[in-house]
Amino acid sequence: MLLRKITLEEFGAYRGKQSLNLTPKKGKPVILIGGLNGCGKTTLLDAIQLVLYGNRARCSGRGTGTYETYLRESINRMADPARGSAVTLEFTTMTGGQEHYYRVVRSWHISGKTLKEFLNVYVDEAYGERTRAVRTAQPEPQFNRLLSESWADHIESLLPLEIASLAFFDGEKIESLADPDRAASVIESAVHSLLGVSTVQQLRNDLLALQRRQKLSDEEQHLLDKIHAQEREHDEVLAAYDVAHQELGKSRNDLRKAQRTLESLEAAFEKEGGGLFNRRVELENERKSITDQLAQVRSDLVQLAAGPLPLLMATGLIADLREQAVLEKQARRSAQVLEVLQERDSWLLDMLPAATRAEVVAKLEADRADRAESTELDVDLQLPHDALEQFGVLEELLQRDSDRGRLLLTAAADLSDELDQLDRQLAGVPEQHKVEALQQAREEQLVVVAHCRAAGERADARLGELKRRREHVRTLLERAHTEFVRTKVKAEEVERILKYSEKARATLERFGSALLQRHIGKLEWAVLDSFKALMRKQGLVKSLRIDTEKFALTLGDSTGNPIDPARLSAGERQLLAVSLLWGLMRVAGNRLPSVIDTPLGRLDSRHREHLVTRYFPQASEQVLLLSTDEEIDEYLLGRLRKSVARTYTLVHDDEELTTQVVEGYWWNEGVQHVG
Repeated sequence: MLLRKITLEEFGAYRGKQSLNLTPKKGKPVILIGGLNGCGKTTLLDAIQLVLYGNRARCSGRGTGTYETYLRESINRMADPARGSAVTLEFTTMTGGQEHYYRVVRSWHISGKTLKEFLNVYVDEAYGERTRAVRTAQPEPQFNRLLSESWADHIESLLPLEIASLAFFDGEKIESLADPDRAASVIESAVHSLLGVSTVQQLRNDLLALQRRQKLSDEEQHLLDKIHAQEREHDEVLAAYDVAHQELGKSRNDLRKAQRTLESLEAAFEKEGGGLFNRRVELENERKSITDQLAQVRSDLVQLAAGPLPLLMATGLIADLREQAVLEKQARRSAQVLEVLQERDSWLLDMLPAATRAEVVAKLEADRADRAESTELDVDLQLPHDALEQFGVLEELLQRDSDRGRLLLTAAADLSDELDQLDRQLAGVPEQHKVEALQQAREEQLVVVAHCRAAGERADARLGELKRRREHVRTLLERAHTEFVRTKVKAEEVERILKYSEKARATLERFGSALLQRHIGKLEWAVLDSFKALMRKQGLVKSLRIDTEKFALTLGDSTGNPIDPARLSAGERQLLAVSLLWGLMRVAGNRLPSVIDTPLGRLDSRHREHLVTRYFPQASEQVLLLSTDEEIDEYLLGRLRKSVARTYTLVHDDEELTTQVVEGYWWNEGVQHVG
């Protein structure tokens, strides 16, 4: 498809009738349209979508208002509402191997209090044949009532709305495509619609419809009515499932936003000392407990000091007393021995002969004299006979109390350290008025997060319920279809149709799976190659994978570990989204026009130059760029010039609040740098 020309009549800020020739030239696919903020660039993008899709168009200017309100507000404020506005788009596309020329005119005006809208479609089906014969042949489109009445269905066969959102986009808003859930949805839609996978499924559905088309008996008619009722129920369940799926996505998105807000509040709260503030009561209780423990330890030390422990200060004196007790004990034993020896010596002398008695008497007396000396002490404290045993008990008591005293002193030191640490923490607790507002905001955000999480859980439960119901209805429907088909196998022709159509459907299913796998492989390479071409950090992303079931996109670094897209900068996520769209267009053969509003927002100078030199000239056979003077400036215009077929500038009259289309671009000869 190539956009040839667009004409705006009293549309938005465009006063009167304004036309832009959008036909590219060979080797020059870019149509560059410049305009300052508020001059009507986005309005031009909305006009293209509006003329093609009407009330289904995803116009940024529509917001949440109704379609009728949007049309009313789109009539130029200086125009006569009774005459209204109109948007005309002319384009060519290949249909059935022939190039057809279309002119689509969507107009509306206000009659009394009623808004009336009209759509007229003109087609020149022989345009391709004439241009092959005469290259300068002019289009001769003729009004086609059938297409005008069924345009919504026809445009879906030419350019499905889901695909149009990939071809016509705002560069500042496509960053959301880097979100895994959003990217999966886009990839699934594009692979099925843009790359022809849905055509295979449609063929399978057509074959299934062929199986069911038979002449019906009353019984079969009743069965068919039952089938129709189940099909309606199936469609209702599918519609409800889609709504629930969207609600779940919205709930998850709301939860992510609420959690990010909570994280910011938590960080601010923690920065202001909120953690210590929350633990204030806990810290005070802990301090009281430590203080009580320390008091108990000190009390135990006092009690310990009231016992024998102070005697450790007189260990030398105790040792002397112990030695004295040993001496006194030895003296008492020697005295007892002397008494025994006295009796023994008397008995012995009586038994000795007189000749030897004198010599023995001398020796015995000398022995008793030596022993008598040991009973004589310099100091005699007359200590108890069990003094040594008492000193042993005292030593055990002193050793026990000494060990316990050391343990108590260590515990007291540790508790004192803990008490000092708690005092420092309590000193750092902020005043209540400093964190009260943050604490309240944090508590309110916790409630918001809880509500979002509950809403997500409800949406997830609803989705699961609808999924089970969908499978149940599908099973009943297939059973009814099977029953219906069995009633028709009586006819040989029907049996043949059923047999071969079922084989064809199985073949198409295998072909669809293989086709999907092939397209996914191409798409992985194309998106990764596009991303590397646009990125300044060449080593950031080394691999890219797309799941063939859920269509989830996964990035990998040089070590093979997955990369969370949330870790990328806003500019890098925008480049990833652009790479996804570029890769899809490359795999599809670049056969759709690309219309890009605000193409270089959020990008640094290096990435901007990459887009200008590597993406725009190759994005498609036709690329419409809606840019400000700060995006594609004089330098980037020079880099892009060899790929530019036509340039326009949207000049806004600040007094009349209207926009005029002027040929040429800033820094070109055809237009001045208007403000």
